[in-house]
Amino acid sequence: MRVNGIIAEYNPFHNGHKYHLETLKKKTGADYTVIVMSGNFTQRGTPALFPKHERAHMALLNGADLVLELPLYYSCGSAEYFSKGAVALFDKLGIINYIGFGSEVGNIQDLMAIAKILQAEPPLYQSVLKKKLREGLTYPQARSLALSACFPESDGFESLLASPNNILGIEYCRALLSRTSSIEPVTIKRNGADYHASFLTTNGRHSSALALRTALFEDDNLSSCDGHMPDSALSVLSEHWKKRGPVFETDLSHLLHYKLLSETAKGFTDYVDVSSELSDRILRKLPEYLSFPQFCNLIKTREMTYTRISRCLLHILLDIKKTSLSEYIALDYVPYARILGFRKTAVPLLHEIKQHSSIPLISKLADASSLLSEKAYRMLLDDIRAAHLYETILTDKYSIPVKNEFSKEILMIP
Repeated sequence: MRVNGIIAEYNPFHNGHKYHLETLKKKTGADYTVIVMSGNFTQRGTPALFPKHERAHMALLNGADLVLELPLYYSCGSAEYFSKGAVALFDKLGIINYIGFGSEVGNIQDLMAIAKILQAEPPLYQSVLKKKLREGLTYPQARSLALSACFPESDGFESLLASPNNILGIEYCRALLSRTSSIEPVTIKRNGADYHASFLTTNGRHSSALALRTALFEDDNLSSCDGHMPDSALSVLSEHWKKRGPVFETDLSHLLHYKLLSETAKGFTDYVDVSSELSDRILRKLPEYLSFPQFCNLIKTREMTYTRISRCLLHILLDIKKTSLSEYIALDYVPYARILGFRKTAVPLLHEIKQHSSIPLISKLADASSLLSEKAYRMLLDDIRAAHLYETILTDKYSIPVKNEFSKEILMIP
């Protein structure tokens, strides 16, 4: 049995994702594909457009065989922690042969070569990096020049390291190296609009997830997605449109404002990625708060991008704290694999995982406390708490009853 692993958000699932699933399967000849997917909040520091079970459903209808949830502390983390958490989960399943990801460069040798330098940090790399930082360059600029010094035959790494999928791919490779994992990384060249493209394509290329989210926000009409998503995925969105989504970052505005106001006395340095400088800046600018996106724009700087600010604010809202992250990393990142959904034809895959996995598979939350250690169960409760917060947003926005996480059943499709 050969098994592909894909790390994803599917926010929402679009034609480019389907192309990636199909192309990876052809390239590796794998029998099954396992997805590790973010829950209801994403790596960019925003709520997912639709809840995790609906997004898992879209993936299962389009080539995925099993969808597992990436725990909150990694799904909302920096590229480093996002990658380490997801790769650790795959590695612990004991049956994953390949991790496949899209990249702008489409060359695994280049990505792995850079990952090895970043992982080992040889003396030449360290000396050039420190020198350039002392000269006043930003960290990405200094890192690019330090890598160029290690690869004098190259033309530099500015464009490669400026591409988000390349950056994530390098982090996946680094995570595999750090674990001395036997899983093989495989990259598929991105075939679509730029990752940051905010407009839907008209030239036949795959539209970005950002473009789809932007269109849905601005048009407030699901027809914007016609032709840019597989019909089956669009059908799932249609079923839940204005019932279980969409949710946008603006929907977090009041919750975040209350959270920030309630903690002004102690500041925000307890939260992951929040420095004392950023905490002070939040406090200074808080009287000017109008909304989540407006506040991100208000406090971003040349050194701190909108995405990084958004992620930090989400950490504050969701109580993602430095002390807890350290405790969870000490558990070797991921101590359980929670199933969101699977295909009936993947039953042999589940049997293989149960035989080879070093962590328990969680299919019923009611059973989790007896399967996990105290710290591992606390980590799962953090996932559940965040899911319930998302549910309250849906209730407030669409006047629907809250779906308790303990009452949700895993998806099973033919």
